[in-house]
Amino acid sequence: MSSQTQEPEYTAPLALPPPPPEGEVEQITVNGSQTFKFDKLGPVVVNSDGTLSRIANWENMVPIERERVLKLLVARNKVRLANQEKAQGNADTEDKLSISKS
Repeated sequence: MSSQTQEPEYTAPLALPPPPPEGEVEQITVNGSQTFKFDKLGPVVVNSDGTLSRIANWENMVPIERERVLKLLVARNKVRLANQEKAQGNADTEDKLSISKS
């Protein structure tokens, strides 16, 4: 057996790419009034537990798919954000009640 221990190698963390120049940012207009700008990563998805994610295949979608997904995503994100705010408000109220009962 060897008495030498191996030290783990540390590497620098990977950095995100710089934002694209203004001309390379994609813009999609929904319902003729709302305009959204996206980089290659696409829109942010609010998950039901409040975490955030991205659509993995956004770059591979054709423009009509992106518009349809975006319409659905905007509505769903609004509902999920409202649910998170409501849950957060209930948690704050419960904390206040438990403190006042002590």
